Amino acid sequence: MTARVSTFSLRLPNSLKAAVEKLAAADGTSMNQFLVMAAAEKLAAITTAEAFFAERSGRGNSLSDAA
Repeated sequence: MTARVSTFSLRLPNSLKAAVEKLAAADGTSMNQFLVMAAAEKLAAITTAEAFFAERSGRGNSLSDAA
């Protein structure tokens, strides 16, 4: 199964583009692959944090209950 992909222009400040190019080269990947992985990691981190805090909020006591 092949995933569908979309293309779009991304405007990066020159300094950020240079840093991404340098890290991607050091990682042995293309700049595109580096940015795809960075976006996937960020999405996973946000999703995981949201799920964690949603689960924790159901278990905790409110401040008014603690008094």
